[in-house]
Amino acid sequence: MNAIKSKIAFCLLVAVLAGCAATEQEQLAGTGALVGAGVGALAGQAIGRNTRSTVAGAGAGALLGAVVGTASAPQGARYCRFQRSDGTICAARC
Repeated sequence: MNAIKSKIAFCLLVAVLAGCAATEQEQLAGTGALVGAGVGALAGQAIGRNTRSTVAGAGAGALLGAVVGTASAPQGARYCRFQRSDGTICAARC
């Protein structure tokens, strides 16, 4: 019973931390990690039928989910810095 409570507490902690993300890319990475951890844990349990497999699957799923979530974020406008003839430095779209 304690193992179930600790897994639930871990999932809630990850969900809370994912909600604290500042940018859309960070939010998608957090959401991807949360979903990936859940799917990985289920797959690990189905394959290994023990706690070690479940934890390994959750870790691998979280890592893969975060990578996919980060890669799926839309790219914003890119800005370049340049120096005007009067010496001031400005930023404008590239």
